[in-house]
Amino acid sequence: MEHFAPTSSVGMIACCVCGLPIQPNQANMCSQCIRSHVDITEGIPRTETLYICKFCNRYLVPPAGWNRAELESKELLSICLKKLKPKMNKVRLIDAVFVWTEAHSKRIKVKLTIQKEVFTSTILQQDMICEFTQHNQMCDDCRRAEAKDFWRACVQVRQKADFKKTLFYLEQLILKHTAHQNCTGVKPVPTGIDFFFPQLQDARRFVDFLNVILPVKYHYAQELVSHDTKNNTYDYRHTFCVEIVPICRDNVVCLPKKVAQQLGNMNQIVLCLRVSNVLTLLDPSNLQMADVNSTAFWREPFESLCSPKMLTEFYVMDVEPTEVERKPGHGYVSKKHELADVWLQRSNEVGKDGAETLSSRTHLGRLLSPGDLVQGFDIRNCNVNNDVLDSMKSDEIPDVIIVFDRQRRAAKRKWKLKRLVIDGNIVGHETASVADEFQGFMEDIEEDPFMREKLNIYKDRERLAMPVDTDEEGANEVVDGPTLAEMLDDLDLGGDTNMEEENEE
Repeated sequence: MEHFAPTSSVGMIACCVCGLPIQPNQANMCSQCIRSHVDITEGIPRTETLYICKFCNRYLVPPAGWNRAELESKELLSICLKKLKPKMNKVRLIDAVFVWTEAHSKRIKVKLTIQKEVFTSTILQQDMICEFTQHNQMCDDCRRAEAKDFWRACVQVRQKADFKKTLFYLEQLILKHTAHQNCTGVKPVPTGIDFFFPQLQDARRFVDFLNVILPVKYHYAQELVSHDTKNNTYDYRHTFCVEIVPICRDNVVCLPKKVAQQLGNMNQIVLCLRVSNVLTLLDPSNLQMADVNSTAFWREPFESLCSPKMLTEFYVMDVEPTEVERKPGHGYVSKKHELADVWLQRSNEVGKDGAETLSSRTHLGRLLSPGDLVQGFDIRNCNVNNDVLDSMKSDEIPDVIIVFDRQRRAAKRKWKLKRLVIDGNIVGHETASVADEFQGFMEDIEEDPFMREKLNIYKDRERLAMPVDTDEEGANEVVDGPTLAEMLDDLDLGGDTNMEEENEE
């Protein structure tokens, strides 16, 4: 007996518009006729406008946000869809992709796939292309930066010292780490530099950078600019006053007795050997070294006894090496220097009858020999107002403190440094005296390998290409300083306006 299997079939009807046979639906129309009679893209704009800042390449995100986005990126797609979102609340977005356009056309096309229920249980899906036109509009940050006088936070760097060695060192570290990239302006003042920032967090990062590289302390203040009483908002200007310790390299300082004991029973009159994130002090009478951080310095501050203008030139009569005498609690002893007793005469009194001969113990015994000229601080004949020095016993005060033995080596220098340049001008009023101080700073770099490790030193191609005059006196002498391995190749970028090469003569 044959088995009967019943089957079900759906009846077909004719489309009420075109007459094609279709399965029954609520509209009694085929899909083509529904698309021709119903437009689910109605109300969605086919063209829109995007505002982009031509200076920072950021797009406006209403009401007041500015976001950075690359072409055909998901960030840019999100910005485009947010422009259309208020008009797409009655449809469902299925897909969105970019349609290729020329990069310079200022046009961005986005293909949208949307769905909408047009009749009961009848969902229609349709594609559409929306074209976005890019218009230039300057953002608030760039507008303030172009105004040249806007700032929301200011960092005032100050150092109460006659010599600018520490500020030159700070300048080189700022250039190496590009810590000034968010500055809207840099203004030199007689005792330091002012850095202006558009945002408070940029200024805080810069202050944190200063705290890491130098012994500093800072004070914070804010000034009310405007106040909106309706929505209770305030607009402030913020100021950070950063004070660097008033001690420079090669300064003679007088330590309080308590501080000298804490540093390993050092003598109270010591020499500042280096200024980095700590003060490195050297006792020239026993080669003892000690580091003083910013916290210890500001707890019990001390002053410099002399400025570079107060140094006197002496003629070395005799040099006698001596041994280091260790005392109870003696600290670290420098192995780079050599202790020696030196007999000196003022250079303007050499050969005269009755010329006074002075004695001094120095850390430069390895470098000095009879007949050399040195720079020193004549404590016996100076006029210094210092309470700590006045309270010391006369037998504890040396006659002379030899600061350095230095020969000018600018003519043999094969390297150079870059300078901080704002609006085409070197920061810091490049006068003749400042240029001479910068030469002294470069000589410090030649003598201190520890300092060279932290700075960017560049090859001077013009000096390297110059032929060496072997007939010149001293041409065959070996000049201390950076080696070629320590120098960087200078890059000449035509559009770089933030830095300028400084060719030292």
